[in-house]
Amino acid sequence: MAADGIPPGAPPSPGFPGGSSGDRSEALLDRWLADAALLAPAAGHDRWLAEGSVLLLGWSEARRSYHTTEHLAEVLAALDELVAAGELGGEDALLARTVAWYHDLAYDPRARPGSNEHRSATLARDHLHALGVEDRVVDEVESGVLMTLDHEGAVGRPAHDALHDADLWILSAPPARYAAYREQVRHEYGHVPPEAFRAGRAAVMGAFAGRDRLYRTGHAHRRWTERARINLAAELEDLRGA
Repeated sequence: MAADGIPPGAPPSPGFPGGSSGDRSEALLDRWLADAALLAPAAGHDRWLAEGSVLLLGWSEARRSYHTTEHLAEVLAALDELVAAGELGGEDALLARTVAWYHDLAYDPRARPGSNEHRSATLARDHLHALGVEDRVVDEVESGVLMTLDHEGAVGRPAHDALHDADLWILSAPPARYAAYREQVRHEYGHVPPEAFRAGRAAVMGAFAGRDRLYRTGHAHRRWTERARINLAAELEDLRGA
């Protein structure tokens, strides 16, 4: 998610993102195996399992604090909410979940702007091709991952719109979770001096706050916007007054 704020951002179904990291990883792996069987039916269970293990290993790197399996679980839970609200379904839902799995697979807080998203998109393309996923699906996943670089791009592609909103669900999180998110992002960028961090974070979050519309789907717009704007306003007041 490029909403971490460093330049060169109604909660999901309760229960799924929580629990211990081990329980979360087990639940995530079950979800991946189910989707992998749809994405690449000819690959077989052993290859689905191997790819799922690689994915979870990437999301569990020690240098991560926010961009972890907790974030992945929250994105998938937000997508579940959007599916339940009728915003997308079928192949679009599968496509959005696949983008979610790969969108932060490469993540280094010290990388140059855009590097993480481009590396993640390349990994998605290489790994999905190796599994035998159809070219058109691989192309859509790659472009969906690249969309998360700045959360811009064409509106009207259901899977991308849903993933855009799910990745930004955290902006609308309950106060305690939003506070934890802020701490997690700061920890990831512990190498950045405080003044530079505040300036960079304020610039990025201010850009989100200045958007006429934060979320693309109707459900997210109706249900998540108010809390997101409250969170953003409070954080910006804190950043600019520090």
